[in-house]
Amino acid sequence: MTTTLLAGGGTAGHVNPLLAVADGLRARDASDEVLVLGTREGLEARLVPLRGYELLFVDKVPFPRRPNAAAARFPGRFLRAVAEVRRMIRERRVDVVVGFGGYAAAPAYVAARRERVPFVVHEANAKPGLANVLGARGASGVGVAFEGTPLRGSRVVGMPLRREIVDLDAHALRDEAARHFDLDATRPTLLVFGGSLGALRLNTAFGGAWRDVLDAGWQLLHVTGQNSDLPDPGAAGYAVVRYVDRMDLAFALADFIVSRSGAATVSEISALGIPAVYVPYAVGNGEQSLNAAAAVRAGAARLIPDVEFTPDRIRSEIVPLLRDDAARDAMRIAAARAGTRAGTENVIAMIDEALRR
Repeated sequence: MTTTLLAGGGTAGHVNPLLAVADGLRARDASDEVLVLGTREGLEARLVPLRGYELLFVDKVPFPRRPNAAAARFPGRFLRAVAEVRRMIRERRVDVVVGFGGYAAAPAYVAARRERVPFVVHEANAKPGLANVLGARGASGVGVAFEGTPLRGSRVVGMPLRREIVDLDAHALRDEAARHFDLDATRPTLLVFGGSLGALRLNTAFGGAWRDVLDAGWQLLHVTGQNSDLPDPGAAGYAVVRYVDRMDLAFALADFIVSRSGAATVSEISALGIPAVYVPYAVGNGEQSLNAAAAVRAGAARLIPDVEFTPDRIRSEIVPLLRDDAARDAMRIAAARAGTRAGTENVIAMIDEALRR
């Protein structure tokens, strides 16, 4: 029996690939033990137990960004976190550690190294986090979701994805998806979404240009987000929904997509081979633009900066694409080559390699 400790969390970007790998390990051999290391504050505190995995806690110890009292306390707090994870590794007879970034990953990497247990790093974003930058220096294997991610010794393995995305048969689900959203399965569909909370820039722009999409012969599925107050004009062929709990159906109906470019979003769209226009979220360290870069280079997607995304830009760039079958076909062919649905299997292969060393 092999015991694997999966470390990471904080956000969905860390937790979802972690859970995909956990599910893959459990499906392969139910006798193996899969443990998860996280913090009490992160999203993993809720999602991991719901999925049926044992969650071990380590204190959240943020890396200091400036010299202050918290920075002075950091070394002692971090070493205590490492000592706690070392104890877990010994007591639970952990054979391999896999980190996905976030607060729990950094002490897990150090603890594994000191316990002489092999560890693997997976980075979901094109711009890696500090924990994974440090962990990559001594890892048995480093996998990244996007080509060009600057991590030492890394190789592109793709993103571990939800099973409903990996197993999606868009053709088989299209009629059901059309009924679900009260749209027409025979008409081409533009899917627009900006995450569970929505994207004000996307909502405002399409709120002013949705008629142009319909006039181009397309229908529009617009997921506005739970916080949006965008009015629904009640027009035939324009479905305005606040939240979608069946994204597999939304993807099954989508012939073209406009969205933000979070790591999971780009990975799922690329894996499904759907052409897209990405509008990266402008706040942060620019990681969303970098996440989209590989798909753009491959010809599978285009990128429009957030500040430039207006109703007029939709009319001048997106609507002409909707009318250009040849251009979309070329993007679709490129999209089919750009992504992979085998991210989970690729990470598990890295784990197996680490155990054989």
